[in-house]
Amino acid sequence: MTRTAIATDQAPAAIGPYSQGIRVGDLVFTAGQIPLDPATMQVVAGGITEQATRVFENLKAILDGAGSHLDCVVKATVYLKDMGDFAAMNAVYEQYLGRGGKEPPARTTVEVSRLPKDVLVEVDVIAQVLNDQTPMASWFV
Repeated sequence: MTRTAIATDQAPAAIGPYSQGIRVGDLVFTAGQIPLDPATMQVVAGGITEQATRVFENLKAILDGAGSHLDCVVKATVYLKDMGDFAAMNAVYEQYLGRGGKEPPARTTVEVSRLPKDVLVEVDVIAQVLNDQTPMASWFV
């Protein structure tokens, strides 16, 4: 299968030897996203709510660049610095991936001892790529 690197200036540039995402067939795998502002490459100010919001905006941009969408996410992995932030992170997660009663993606959430740049949250996802003949409205029936 062909592997295609995803790169968009709407999400933070990779800060190491990796791609923002890789498309293989009809799937896209994102790199873990931390709450970096893509314009400044600085960690956003605020707590878990602000950081999680930036993370999901970064993921949204990468998926858009790959021909996918947050509605197409099938698996998410969430890394939290403190599991005490779970409820606040989950509230933001639901806004982006809750899908309003339709099947949400599978998810793993773990507490880790440290994340890059000492952020509070990192998330990576796997999503299906939209088919040009499939209207978004019928993606989840």
